[in-house]
Amino acid sequence: MENCVYYGEYSLSHWIKLILKENISLPIYQRSFVWNENKVKTLIKTLENKLFIPPVTIGAFNMEKNRSNLILDGQQRLTSLLLSYLDIFPNKEKFIEKNTTIYLNDNDDDEDEDQNNRIEWTFEKLLELGNTKEKILNNIKNSDEYVKLNIETSIKEDFFDNHFLGFTYIVPQTNDKQGQQRFYSSVFRNINIQGESLSIQESRKSLYFLNDYFIPFFETNPAKDLKVKQSGQIKNVDFIKYLSFLFQYKKDNNTRKLAQGFSGKKGTNKTIETYYEEFIYSIVGERESNLFEDFRVVFPDNFLDRFRNLEKCISILIDNKEFPSVINLDMYLFGLVYKIVFQNKSIDIDKKTILINELNSRIENFKGVKNHLKSPASLKYLRERINDSIEIYDKYEAQ
Repeated sequence: MENCVYYGEYSLSHWIKLILKENISLPIYQRSFVWNENKVKTLIKTLENKLFIPPVTIGAFNMEKNRSNLILDGQQRLTSLLLSYLDIFPNKEKFIEKNTTIYLNDNDDDEDEDQNNRIEWTFEKLLELGNTKEKILNNIKNSDEYVKLNIETSIKEDFFDNHFLGFTYIVPQTNDKQGQQRFYSSVFRNINIQGESLSIQESRKSLYFLNDYFIPFFETNPAKDLKVKQSGQIKNVDFIKYLSFLFQYKKDNNTRKLAQGFSGKKGTNKTIETYYEEFIYSIVGERESNLFEDFRVVFPDNFLDRFRNLEKCISILIDNKEFPSVINLDMYLFGLVYKIVFQNKSIDIDKKTILINELNSRIENFKGVKNHLKSPASLKYLRERINDSIEIYDKYEAQ
């Protein structure tokens, strides 16, 4: 795709006006704000001393007669300018407590990639409160969600007028929506390889943007009420895991080659996360894959109806929504998801007690194998759980 690229600089006050007037905005896949107070203060000190700051990258997203200006790189810097202007900072404890979702990961090392240090907060939360300094500050004056920033360096009244930050402005020479989505998703991922590391969820969201038709498919989680304990933390279910493995199972009709060549260990070229990414690429139509069943074969009709049926069945079938291990979770979920979502069938709820007893018995058998209990993320044991879960649920299909 051919692009025009423009370069220049704006005063800090102009950048703040662009944010407050929503003339620039975050793409749907943009990451959360991850800088701490010290980084914000360092940025202001660097600007005060007129040292080099990397320019912000803005991309024009053309849709017929409308144009959005997306922040591709520089969200942390621009957010820091706005916070400095307002002299406030989000109280991370409050936002972690309210918003952070920690997902189960499939790495043998059980690292959480600092998920517990991330918050689901961007400057858009401030824009919900108002589009001027006065309105925003008035709306948070009795809130404990924000604290005073207290920048040590003295910011004079004309500081934001007399200091500048550069920009790179990219204008694609096309109005093709999907072409622009592919381009900006690629730019975002390439830029962020070298910046603050993306969380797994943030990285995936940039792939969902490749075809926004599928965003509801990827971001709807019928198992959102379920939790699982891992490494002493209570975590949410990563539903992409269940979709990806079952899309391959649907094609192969067995578990022997599920994720073959991929590894649950970090540091390898083909981690389980790259397997999930290959699945996402295949669904959005960006890359062909011979691993997974075609989306239209699995869902010739509305997938959301099946998701709703699954969510309803989970609420009825599973009384204890918090699982003590991923072994329990997988045994309860894989077969259920396959039966309802992939086969468009239902479970005989009248046989709930017998079904639960059989699942629990198989779980205890698996936990009796020392290596299975120690390394449940091993693909060998994961395949066993998928196979047995599907096998058990087959017996309890509603007639």
